[in-house]
Amino acid sequence: MQIGIMARTFVRPTLEETLDAVISHEIYCVQFSLGCVGLPELPEHINTGLCDRIRREMDARQITMSAISGTFNMIHPDLQKRRDGLRLLRELMSVCHRLGTSVITLCTGTRDPESMWRRHPENDSPEAWEDLVASMKEALQNAEENKVTLAFEPEVSNVVDSAIKGRRLLDEMQSPYLKVVMDGANIFHKGELPRMREILDEAFALLGEDIIIAHAKDLDHDGEAGHKAAGTGLLDYDRYLSLLNTVGFDVPLILHGLSEEQVNECIAFLRGKI
Repeated sequence: MQIGIMARTFVRPTLEETLDAVISHEIYCVQFSLGCVGLPELPEHINTGLCDRIRREMDARQITMSAISGTFNMIHPDLQKRRDGLRLLRELMSVCHRLGTSVITLCTGTRDPESMWRRHPENDSPEAWEDLVASMKEALQNAEENKVTLAFEPEVSNVVDSAIKGRRLLDEMQSPYLKVVMDGANIFHKGELPRMREILDEAFALLGEDIIIAHAKDLDHDGEAGHKAAGTGLLDYDRYLSLLNTVGFDVPLILHGLSEEQVNECIAFLRGKI
């Protein structure tokens, strides 16, 4: 398992300083965001010169870009916002290989018009699922053209809020360009924490063969939000990491949901568990 981190954990004035902060913790694997170079995650245009600079600075420090963030609300109630998101995602796809990655992480979305991370009762409607399928089909067509893998994350606030729905999406799409981001802290609905091991086992049984990247954070309660730094909450990391070891390749394990001050402690925790 490669321990990595969200590059945006480190807030610095320049890309070079951000990457220097990453390797100062002996981390050489990141999930990148264009926010690290002062752009939106999905900008209107991505300059090829900027891509070359990012690739050059990453290579100089021997940092691997395991994935780049491309999140937008794939089932936003406003159709135009969905169309805009797909258009901007296509722009990001077009430069991925130049940046040095072939994986884009996605959010399956919510009917909440203001936040991608807030649950809405209409997420469970047939119409929400139909909109997700339509958005994902278009995104996957573009992914195939650009030879890029899209990785969605089951998350209790989103339309794909469980491993079961994640499996359903994979089965409906039938695309080699669609994979999974596994985050053990994001899959517990209200009241499910007493069944933690059972739910983790089910998630890996259903999605294990399609996991391409994993996140490492923690939780202090089930349901929406309330996330904590890895090792400071209730997630059964012994079970989570043992299941990740069954995935079949050296999965990047990306620290997420922590402050810079917590990085050393979380790395030590993960290394000790691994």
